[in-house]
Amino acid sequence: MQFQNFDLEYYQSQFERTVECNLADSSVECVNIREWLTDAEVHEFLQTPLFYPEVNGFQLLRRRIAALYPKATEHNILVTVGASQANSMVCTTLLEAGNEVIVVSPGYRQVWGIAKNLGCNVKELHLDPDNDWAFDPHELESLVTDRTKLISIVNPNNPTGAVLPAEARRQLVQACERTGAWLHVDEVYCGTELDSAKLSAEERASFWGAYDKVICVHSMSKAYGMAGLRIGWAVAAPEVIETLWRRHEYAVIATSGPSMKLAEIALQPEKRKLLLDRQRKLSREGHALLEDWIGQQGGLFSVSKAVATSVRFVRYHFDTPSLELAEHLRKNASLLIAPGIFLGAEHHLRIAVGYKLDRIKAALDRLGSAAAQLQHAGNLKVGSLHA
Repeated sequence: MQFQNFDLEYYQSQFERTVECNLADSSVECVNIREWLTDAEVHEFLQTPLFYPEVNGFQLLRRRIAALYPKATEHNILVTVGASQANSMVCTTLLEAGNEVIVVSPGYRQVWGIAKNLGCNVKELHLDPDNDWAFDPHELESLVTDRTKLISIVNPNNPTGAVLPAEARRQLVQACERTGAWLHVDEVYCGTELDSAKLSAEERASFWGAYDKVICVHSMSKAYGMAGLRIGWAVAAPEVIETLWRRHEYAVIATSGPSMKLAEIALQPEKRKLLLDRQRKLSREGHALLEDWIGQQGGLFSVSKAVATSVRFVRYHFDTPSLELAEHLRKNASLLIAPGIFLGAEHHLRIAVGYKLDRIKAALDRLGSAAAQLQHAGNLKVGSLHA
C-alpha cells in the first residue's frame, strides 16, 4: 500500500526556514518564557526535576485540564505530545483496515492521512465556501452508514476559521448515535473565537459531554501561543483514556516534564486569561489588516467572515493551481503560504494572521506584488472562477 505523506507538514518542514516571510503556520506569534512568567514562577519552573515524569501527565496538570470540561476529572485526561500525538493514537486505537471514516473538507488532513495509511475507506464531508463553510446535512446523511467507525472534525475549523452552528453539532451527534460511530473532535482552536458574544454558549463549548463515544483533543499550541511546548491532551471516558495510555507508553513513554510544568502554570485561571487575551488581540488585528488588504486587490482575492482562529482561508479568483501559486511565491517572493490543495480545497491559500502587523503587512505586500506580476505577464485568467 502506498504511503500517504502528510503533504502540508512536509511542505512546511522543507521550506519554513528557507524563506524571508513565513505565513504558512497556523498559530499566533508564540510567547517566550520570560514574557509571561513572574520571578516566582521562573523559580518554580527551575525546580522541575528532570527524572521521568508521570507517564499520563502531571496530576495537577490533568486536574487543571479537567477543570475546563464539565464533570470531567483527572481520570478523563491523558497528556500527550501535542494534539498531533493524541489524534494519531485515536486513529491507531480505534481504526483498522476496511473501516469507514468521515472527515470534513477542507480541514487539517492528519486524520485523513492516517486513516488512509491504515487502509480505511475515507469519505469527505464538504464545507461550502459560499455558505459560510457550512456542510450540507443531506450529504452527511448520505455518507454515514452502519459501517462508519469514526467521524472526525476540527472545530473551530482549520483552515476556514468557521465554527459549527448548534444545529450542525446536533446533526453530527445524531449521526453517530444512530450508527454507533465514534466522534473525534480536534478542538485546538477552542479559545480563539474572535467575538464570543456573537456565538451561543453551545457553539463556544467543547463537544465533551455531547455523546458517550466522543473523544476531544486540545493543546497549548494555538489558543495559548505555546506551540513549542508540544503539550496536548485527549479527553475521553476513563476506560478509553486507559486504552490510549497503553499506546502512549509504546510511542513516547511520557511527554516532557519541563513542558508539562509550564503548561501547569499556564492553565491557572488568571494566567490562562492573560494568554487567551493576548492571542485574540493579535488575531483580531491581523484579520482586520488582511481584510483591508483584500479590499485593495481589485477582486483578485476574497475571504469569508472571520469567526475564530489565527488563520484565514483566502480564495483567489484565477486559474493557477494553489501549489503552483505557492511555489511561485516561495521562489520569487521568498514567501511561504500554505496551498489550499494540502487542506482539501483548490484555489485557496491559508494565511496566518496572528503575528505582529509589520510582519503580516510585509508578507501581504509580497503576495500582492507577485500576483500583479503574474497578471501583467498574462499568467492569470482573472474572473474565470466565480466569487
